Amino acid sequence: MALTNTWNSSSVTMFIFLGFSDHPELRIFLFLTFLSIYLVTLTWNLALIFLIRGDIHLHTPMYFFLSNLSFVDICYSSSVAPKMLSDFFREQKTISFLGCGAQFFFFVGLGLTECFLLTAMAYDRYAAISNPLLYTTIMPQGLCMRMVAGAYLGGFLSSFIQASSIFQLHFCGPNVINHFFCDLPPILALSCSNTFLSQVVNFLIVITVGGTSFLILLISYSYIVSAVLKIHSVRGRWKAFNTCASHLMAVTMLFGTALFMYLRPSSSYSFSRDKVVSVFYSLVIPMLNPLIYSLRNKEIKDALWKVMERKKVFPNL
Repeated sequence: MALTNTWNSSSVTMFIFLGFSDHPELRIFLFLTFLSIYLVTLTWNLALIFLIRGDIHLHTPMYFFLSNLSFVDICYSSSVAPKMLSDFFREQKTISFLGCGAQFFFFVGLGLTECFLLTAMAYDRYAAISNPLLYTTIMPQGLCMRMVAGAYLGGFLSSFIQASSIFQLHFCGPNVINHFFCDLPPILALSCSNTFLSQVVNFLIVITVGGTSFLILLISYSYIVSAVLKIHSVRGRWKAFNTCASHLMAVTMLFGTALFMYLRPSSSYSFSRDKVVSVFYSLVIPMLNPLIYSLRNKEIKDALWKVMERKKVFPNL
């Protein structure tokens, strides 16, 4: 309702993206690069989802969370990439006011959902390492489903609050966004209203979501380290560490770039530099996540090898 009311009251009915128009000589190169990244993102994440669902040995809490992470990564990247790619061949890269609000809502909602999912996966790793014999008892299917549902609910509720606080502002012009999608800093820069309250809301949400997630991650990994140190064999310690390494890499990439983008004073914004950072967290991270989890995971590589062997025996399947 807030977005609809703003749509009726704002004098700006559409926005224009600058995108990467400051480098016209690189248009084809950038288009092919971003298209390749997006296609790899779709291919790897979809393959991981089907692989997990098709192999009964991967029907465990860890891979249930991982398949949901892949689904979120597909949607997260798709909230930005198709529009950005099509804009490379348009003279005027426009988006409606309501479309901008919708893009922001889904992009932020999916990003925050991923934060919550990675937090849930940290607790899952703690349960697997500290009590391996009781792992499936500690993490029953019902609990896993509730944790995933909570991640989506928390992510999109937080995004709705953010979107409502931003798109209730008045936009009287100019309407040119120095970016390739509707992200927070360039949108606030165009508002004719006082943006202090919106900035406070954004800060509180980032601190609440990020702080809570970071605290749970810190506690989970404190227990994980304690449990790993109690393992006597070097091989056992290495195996336990290896199960967490992929998760730690994914957490570091997402949280690091998010904190850099959304917890800085507005005076330090550089839209040209931020576009490069935005490419990393909106396109590159969703591509890297399945690669990180696949290349470091023996069970996934074994499942993939079985599929390839089956294709050799039954090529028509």
